[in-house]
Amino acid sequence: MREIQFREALREAMNEEMRRDERIFLIGEEVAEYNGAYKVSQGMLAEFGEKRVIDTPIAELGFAGIAVGAAMNGLVPIVEFMTFNFSLVAIDQVINSAAKMNSMSAGQYKCHMVFRGPTGSAGQLGAQHSQNFENWYANTPGLKVVVPSSPYEAKGLLKASIRDGNPIIFMESEQMYGLKGEVPEEEYIIELGKAHIAKEGTDLTIVTFGKMMLRVNDAVKELDAQGISAEVIDLRTVRPIDYDTIINSIKKTNRLVIVEEAWPLASISSEITYMVQRHGFDYLDAPIRRITTQDTPLPYAATFVEAFLPSVQKIVEACKAVAYKG
Repeated sequence: MREIQFREALREAMNEEMRRDERIFLIGEEVAEYNGAYKVSQGMLAEFGEKRVIDTPIAELGFAGIAVGAAMNGLVPIVEFMTFNFSLVAIDQVINSAAKMNSMSAGQYKCHMVFRGPTGSAGQLGAQHSQNFENWYANTPGLKVVVPSSPYEAKGLLKASIRDGNPIIFMESEQMYGLKGEVPEEEYIIELGKAHIAKEGTDLTIVTFGKMMLRVNDAVKELDAQGISAEVIDLRTVRPIDYDTIINSIKKTNRLVIVEEAWPLASISSEITYMVQRHGFDYLDAPIRRITTQDTPLPYAATFVEAFLPSVQKIVEACKAVAYKG
């Protein structure tokens, strides 16, 4: 199977969907002439023209509002935020308009659209450009929140998101755009709301999503070498969360570790912890462990960045503590 970059997988998904449905258009800062801040939309202006690949001013609230209005009138916008840190400027349009329009209009208006762009730490970009807001958006009824972990996931999940019919938050790690992975040439769709068992195991369950899959994969190699068999679940979507897959895995392994690139308070991992102890408590043989970022703004120094984020070593240590059967 061919290998392509994460950014190329996203581009293929948009290209294929825009060829399939002329209602779909891409809008955002530098998406046209500059080919996207991370070159995700490279070549799309030449193919689809300026009416369907639209550069905007630096005005997230404005172009998000334009896209919401277009969706209400039957078009299918893909809104690119240069980073989801900047989406906070447009959060009123996302949360108060897109997420609620279908409910408030009793189905008369739908917001069939996707808000996509990079999220999380990307090295030394500072505290204002390195945040994770998956839990903010996942806390909003009316939105679906998708976080791919590989080029394969990126293409299949983005195609599903564009077709879904609801407002979708599609969050891509800034550090993964150059990541290569196997992607089929034939068309495929990955179902939203269904977690993926990336690796089967017997001693404990690790739940994660997005960029943290890369660190979990490295941690699992160390655990395997030490005789600890971890089952790995990639959530793929954090609204809705596929609790059935998590609980069924815990029935087998009886232990749970959650890894998340976000602050610990009111996080995806804290929500999963609550739901597992409520619906799967009898299957647990050890306390749930979770690894998150440190509860501070992200420091700038490279050494502090690594200390701030979940590391392979932190994951390994937590898994060894949970898996201990003495």
